[in-house]
Amino acid sequence: MKLGLAFASSIGIDGGSALEICRCAESAGFESVWGGEHVIIPDSIASKYPYSADGKIPAEPDTPVPDPLIWLAFAAAAAPTLRLGTCILIVPQRNPLVLAKELATLDQLSGGRVELGLGVGWMKEEFDALGVSWPRRGARNDEYIAAMRALWAGPHAEFHGEFVDFEPVTCSPRPVNGSIPVLVGGDTEAAIQRAVRIADGYFPGEGDAERLGELIGRLRKAAETAGRDPNSIEINAMFGVQMADPAAGVEQMAALGVGRIMIPAFFFAGPGGLDRLRELGEKLAPLTG
Repeated sequence: MKLGLAFASSIGIDGGSALEICRCAESAGFESVWGGEHVIIPDSIASKYPYSADGKIPAEPDTPVPDPLIWLAFAAAAAPTLRLGTCILIVPQRNPLVLAKELATLDQLSGGRVELGLGVGWMKEEFDALGVSWPRRGARNDEYIAAMRALWAGPHAEFHGEFVDFEPVTCSPRPVNGSIPVLVGGDTEAAIQRAVRIADGYFPGEGDAERLGELIGRLRKAAETAGRDPNSIEINAMFGVQMADPAAGVEQMAALGVGRIMIPAFFFAGPGGLDRLRELGEKLAPLTG
């Protein structure tokens, strides 16, 4: 089982702290660091945030949310063994050709360490501010992934779809290993089906073991129905309430078939945070390695 430090970019805001948290995570036995995304936080949000009881996003308008790809590029050289992931990138908000270039460039510079965790977005107001269509964003997301994979597969790629249409073009550099692993985030049935169709991994937001187990069971059943080996989809799971007893939490996650524990970096914000990060990593590394 692997250890990922989720939302690391949200506490490593300035250059020094970003490098420090990556070096600390690497030395403590973490395998990956991850950055989240919101381009903007609207002053007025009617959309319901899916991961809180009251439907409110746990952030203030001025809460820093660095661009994850720029943050990961800055941090990549500081910890040369860590994998670099997004948790999550809102793919339908981006131009897929530009995004394919950005991801492949980061992957080349880092020696093939990039993973694309994606979501289709929950905040309509953000899409509106960006001038991006809200309806059919799921279909747009899936087509963007297909178009990017075509560009990564080799030179002279062409793609003709509903949202993306281009004649033969070449996008270089390309990913070190020919493509970039895709993780689909979300707890909905649509997210489960999307993970089965297009993903290498699944990253639900649910941390409760019973509900997480139900989601994983639904994913496995959906994969079998689609004729796909469920074990080909790596499960990435949030480690939240398990922090009360981390060793038991690792055992619990292993029993559910989780391949990577995602520990929110928010636990390590504030004074003494890096010491707590080291202590946890040293405690969990022998259990997960």
